[in-house]
Amino acid sequence: MREHVRVRVPAKVNVQLAVGGARPDGFHGLANVFLAVGLYDEVTVAPGPAGAGPLVTCTGPDADQVPLDTTNLAARAALALAGRHGLEPDVRIHIEKDIPVAGGMAGGSADGAGALLACDTLWGLGTPRDELLALCADLGSDVPFSLLGGAALGTGRGEQLTALPVGGSFHWVFAVAHEGLSTPRVFQEFDRLTAGTRVPEPAADPALLGALRDGDAPALAKALANDLQRAALSLRPSLRETLDTGTEAGALAALVSGSGPTTAFLAEDARAAGAIAGALLASGTCRTARVAEGPARGAVVLP
Repeated sequence: MREHVRVRVPAKVNVQLAVGGARPDGFHGLANVFLAVGLYDEVTVAPGPAGAGPLVTCTGPDADQVPLDTTNLAARAALALAGRHGLEPDVRIHIEKDIPVAGGMAGGSADGAGALLACDTLWGLGTPRDELLALCADLGSDVPFSLLGGAALGTGRGEQLTALPVGGSFHWVFAVAHEGLSTPRVFQEFDRLTAGTRVPEPAADPALLGALRDGDAPALAKALANDLQRAALSLRPSLRETLDTGTEAGALAALVSGSGPTTAFLAEDARAAGAIAGALLASGTCRTARVAEGPARGAVVLP
């Protein structure tokens, strides 16, 4: 057995998030166009004490907000993989955080996918990719995409993935809010705001898919959409000022990332992204602003 395995796994932005009505199982049908971006967590696993189960530690920004028990998706991933193969889940899992916590960028999901791949490699299992993706789907709706990376359309509750072609790099700025926002609460607010109305079946926008395929940032800017944005702004009205600040600073488009509260700004190029990030930081409307490009590779084992 190897001494340790280290996996790098990216954040995501939802360039389109179309949300259907609540399903009988409590989830919502989605047409979720994911784009992986170059902000990363690193997950390192190593053998742990016999009988101790998964032991989780975490460092990096907002590490104090990351649970270290078996509610952590990285710990749950180790337990799920060990259970499937009849192994003891005795591993130490260290998470080096750089993806914003509770920010709508799938940081927890990334850690789950990273731990799954790391444990599979550590234990020499060679689990087929489709089985790993099925385990990811059991862990959470965003976890399969964290493993896959690139760009993909997620249907069902977001876990059924179809890889999408991307014709170039897109430059982004992410404004991290001062406080997190609960994904279940945002969906509850979506349900409240849409009560009594007909919620259409979610579907991917052909214009948006074409903009991704062509690497056309201005066309992508026109097509960006998030059905949860209204709910996130209802719960956190201050996000409107952040969106306006980035737009006034030259962003091609701005939207709430996923369920928020991180806001995402599409920039014309790297230089424009730097200027937008500077304006956001100077405005005081966010805690920090991060620049990243997409698409990025999914979870990958590092040397």
